[in-house]
Amino acid sequence: MTQPNDSSKPKADRLPSVRGMNDMLPAEAGLWEFFEDSIRAWMHCYGYQQIRTPILEHTRVFTRGIGEVTDIVEKEMYTFNDALNGESLTLRPENTASVVRAVIEHNLLHEGPKRLWYYGPMFRHERPQRGRYRQFYQVGVEALGFAGPDIDGEMLLMCNRLWEDLGLENIQLQLNTLGNAEERAQHRRALVEYFTAHHDALDEDSQRRLQTNPLRILDSKNPAMQALIEGAPKLLDLVGAESRAHFEGVQKILRDAGVPYKINPRLVRGLDYYNLTVFEWVTDQLGAQGTVCGGGRYDPLIAQMGGKPAPALGLAMGVERILELLKARGEEGYKPQTDVYVVHQGAGAQAAAFRVAEGLRDAGLDVLLHCGEGGFKAQFKKADASGAAFAVVIGEDEVKQQKASVKSLREQSHDGQQVKVPFKDLPDYLSEQLLGSEDDDSDEA
Repeated sequence: MTQPNDSSKPKADRLPSVRGMNDMLPAEAGLWEFFEDSIRAWMHCYGYQQIRTPILEHTRVFTRGIGEVTDIVEKEMYTFNDALNGESLTLRPENTASVVRAVIEHNLLHEGPKRLWYYGPMFRHERPQRGRYRQFYQVGVEALGFAGPDIDGEMLLMCNRLWEDLGLENIQLQLNTLGNAEERAQHRRALVEYFTAHHDALDEDSQRRLQTNPLRILDSKNPAMQALIEGAPKLLDLVGAESRAHFEGVQKILRDAGVPYKINPRLVRGLDYYNLTVFEWVTDQLGAQGTVCGGGRYDPLIAQMGGKPAPALGLAMGVERILELLKARGEEGYKPQTDVYVVHQGAGAQAAAFRVAEGLRDAGLDVLLHCGEGGFKAQFKKADASGAAFAVVIGEDEVKQQKASVKSLREQSHDGQQVKVPFKDLPDYLSEQLLGSEDDDSDEA
């Protein structure tokens, strides 16, 4: 995301964007489109269907779904009262609660389990920093109605495949289990007893959470708290045979697939609705904001939000963070490339150029038609800058002959020479040339 540029105009004359809510500029569009195309192909590969929910929900969707004693609900949500009817509304800070609300409202599990995915903006009022903004984009995956560890394992294999598809390395999988409700309650009592005995060593946030949500103390990033947290009772030591079997089933799938992972007994995630499997994919390339993807099981949530009890599992990843990783490995150059740039000069040539351009678009080609003033030299400069593979040149002579001059803008093709092609044959000719160029690129790869 690009921050607003400085200018010589007085600040009073300018209307900047809201802090932490950034513009995506045309120069960045190619990288976003590359990522979005990769995500769609990835989802289709695993049979997931897209769901889109409103960015604005009743506040109770999140207070009930996320948990009232969480940083998101307590500190970060954009909440306001609707001026027309006084309802409390909130810009979505995450999308799992919204998806579950939609699944319940539309009875989507009536016909059986569902694999769903979403993509869009989320909103949290927190301090902007690299890869973390107040309006940020997430891709999420939700598998609802599946109880066994097999879907957990498949979702983790999905992530591993995505990193490979994007060419991203050094992303490590961390894994833990939170057990069932009874085991978590037992762990909660042990944590309260432990942290109460060390009350004076707790920071202000942890003291507040001690009686309301002591599990969240384990998620503290305060360096002064880490030694104390390391000595706290571990849930992994308290889970029973059924929870252990589920956790082992997930690990077996990862081992069989050769996907490395690390068990992190302190991994709890930041939301109340998780149980059993929780995970994060982390990197050391983004500074303190090292988590690029996280999720886990949330079997209690559907019933908690008023639906018929059903198991569920999900993940979400921060798009901006992944784009930062792509940029870090030098992937700045996903520039949108058009197929053809139409160069023309003269009144009669302009009319012919419009007809030619529309005919090429009818054939499925991407075409930029030069608009505005400028001679051939200036237009060719713009054609080169557009990233087009070919320039189609139409002047008065071409109109008389009903033939266009076609010039490759790639050095390896035709050595930059122009060839004459009848207007009616342009779609077939250029389609063949472009297909040949793709085959050449494939051979080189």
